[in-house]
Amino acid sequence: MKVGIIGLGYVGLPLAVAFAEAGCEVVGVDADARRVERLRRSESDVEDVSSERLRSVAERFTATDEYRSLAACESIVICVPTPLANHREPDLGYLVDAATQLSRVLHEGQLVVLESTTYPGTTRERLLPILEESGLAAGREFSLAYSPERIDPGRTDHTIRTTPKIVGGVTEECRRRAEELYRLICDEIVEVSSPEAAQLTKLLENIFRSVNIALVNELAQLCDRMGIDVWEVVDAAATKPFGFMRFEPGPGMGGHCLPVDPFYLAFKAREHDFYTEFIELAGKLNQAQPQFCVEKIDRTLNMAKKPVRGSRVLVLGVTYKAGVGDLRESPAVKIIRSLRDLGAEIAYHDPHVPELPEFSLASAELDGELDRADIVVIVTAHPEVDYERVVREAALVLDFRGVTRGIRAENLVRL
Repeated sequence: MKVGIIGLGYVGLPLAVAFAEAGCEVVGVDADARRVERLRRSESDVEDVSSERLRSVAERFTATDEYRSLAACESIVICVPTPLANHREPDLGYLVDAATQLSRVLHEGQLVVLESTTYPGTTRERLLPILEESGLAAGREFSLAYSPERIDPGRTDHTIRTTPKIVGGVTEECRRRAEELYRLICDEIVEVSSPEAAQLTKLLENIFRSVNIALVNELAQLCDRMGIDVWEVVDAAATKPFGFMRFEPGPGMGGHCLPVDPFYLAFKAREHDFYTEFIELAGKLNQAQPQFCVEKIDRTLNMAKKPVRGSRVLVLGVTYKAGVGDLRESPAVKIIRSLRDLGAEIAYHDPHVPELPEFSLASAELDGELDRADIVVIVTAHPEVDYERVVREAALVLDFRGVTRGIRAENLVRL
């Protein structure tokens, strides 16, 4: 089978490699010419796909920026970004552009699957009409389905093959075609009745996490006022063998999905005169968490008789999660921006991010920086960092991730 992938980022590239490793001939299309050139040299910019894996499938994987190359594909999967616009409404510009270009080369018998995260109705209401500008009818002359991506960057215990794949088609035959495609790379397929059900399934998965993270973050703020150790409370609650699922507080949420999915659903709900107040509140709480962390830094410095302005703040970890180099919606970036606005001198250390061009900063070595900083702030707890050493050598440490729970020291403060 010849498979086309539109969008070769965190979702599309692992998918392309998985199909190639399954023996398919894969054509990957991306609008970023520099990314295409790197991929042609088998140089990966996605951490979950090593350059060695790319080289191993080089004979079956072609990267291009030309949509006409998709005409020869039996199946085409769309994996383009779906960010939020300025007013927290879905920006489908990348999807509309991809669909428009695809419609010009679409032919009878092809299967098109959307994987990009978006609101229920996008496949049928936005993607389908654009593709039908080809003169072909969805469900009769070409197949159309939705299958949400379930990739967790940096994770190795659950892969594309071992993670159950949700599939919903605009017709039963469309669903069958999509199931046939994904059985090449997935051990388990979960069929749902429609693209809308598949899209809402994806949103539920992430909103579930968003709501529970908001709950524990709000509890952390209350514990801060009450003088109670939130980590002790979470650890104790987690001993209950039923009726409780552990979520941990932190500096906020990052990545593409968790910070934005509540707003996708809220947008669609308003079309039905329904307001997802509980879900939106969780999203707002998580969006506000970085600012709470800035205030905590301010108060911690103040207790050490130092103002934020002029203090040197060393931020440990700037990615949105440990063990990866992904900066999308990272709370660390928001914290750094706010601290700079308050006049702080910023340095950062992150083994996965050599530079932050937005701030004209490069990752600093811990040698020499730990004793220079007025405060060291643990924002993302990368496993490569020796946190006992950090506490031992720094004048003041503020831990937003709870990685110092086994350490007792007068210079250590935790969320």
